[in-house]
Amino acid sequence: MSDVHQRAERSRVRGILLAAGSSSRLGQPKQLLSFHGHPLVRHVAEQALASRLSGLIVVVGHRAVEVSAALAGLHATIVENPSYSQGQSTSLRAGLLDFPPGEAAALILLVDQPFVTSTLIDRLIALYEESKASIVAPRFKDRRGNPVLFDRGLIPELLTLVGDTGARDVIARHREQLATLELSDDRPFQDIDTWEDYVKISASQA
Repeated sequence: MSDVHQRAERSRVRGILLAAGSSSRLGQPKQLLSFHGHPLVRHVAEQALASRLSGLIVVVGHRAVEVSAALAGLHATIVENPSYSQGQSTSLRAGLLDFPPGEAAALILLVDQPFVTSTLIDRLIALYEESKASIVAPRFKDRRGNPVLFDRGLIPELLTLVGDTGARDVIARHREQLATLELSDDRPFQDIDTWEDYVKISASQA
């Protein structure tokens, strides 16, 4: 079977891309920054959609109309989070509340990590399918990063999160159920929080 056909064998893991924040440290919406000639949110979404994910939910908030327009033509479900200013947990909740029945797990992606590739996503899905772990995350040396996959059984707990903590507390409480994918470098962990980050990452695109 060809690689193309193998890639077409979708998993039962649904992606949730968090793209609602106001990017206060950057001073402008990071979702709309140019990366490889496209808005950053579109680049990350295209990588997710090229993977074995069963589908993709994109949570928007700040500049929702423009961010949604940047995704035009993609087969993604767009969910608006009007409470985005109250922290990342509200966007996670908005995505999970739209989570369809029948899916086995959710993979949480962040819009400011442009070096997360479809290949990395597929490796995380494969580890989940092989290990049966409830949580799967990439790791480089002693550092754990994103994206993180959560089994459906943890969704009720994820829905209780508040503020801007993300899912770190859930991972900490279920550390014995965590499987990690060892990476050869930390490039996928590079994110854009400041203009200096964006300049640095833009310079390394080639």
